[in-house]
Amino acid sequence: MISKLYLYSFGVWLLFIIPAILNGIARGLYAPYTGELLAHQISSVIFSTIIFAITYIFLKHSGVSGTSLQFIYVGLMWLFLTISFEFLFGHFVIGLSWEKLLHDYNIFEGRIWLLVLIVTATSPWLANRILS
Repeated sequence: MISKLYLYSFGVWLLFIIPAILNGIARGLYAPYTGELLAHQISSVIFSTIIFAITYIFLKHSGVSGTSLQFIYVGLMWLFLTISFEFLFGHFVIGLSWEKLLHDYNIFEGRIWLLVLIVTATSPWLANRILS
């Protein structure tokens, strides 16, 4: 049987899609003024903050509990789901090339998408530690 923590956590990950879409729309509005790279960086920081805030609020108010290891597993689940969604949806639904999808991973060009992935993977464990 799947624990309440994992079921709720999957639901929380699904909620991330809404602010991700809104963040992307907002980036499209300010990118003409900031340039594409800075817009990418701003939206990555904003989305990272949103991910952690949602995670913290969820853990504070949901009543779910677990061990540190379970929260690490939740973070790894979120990381896997995020990368899978990004590449599968991005390539097969939106039609982006693999090269375009991999572009945001190039930190040597100032791309900081990895920050979002790190925050996604660590937020459940970190928020639980803060609340414990």
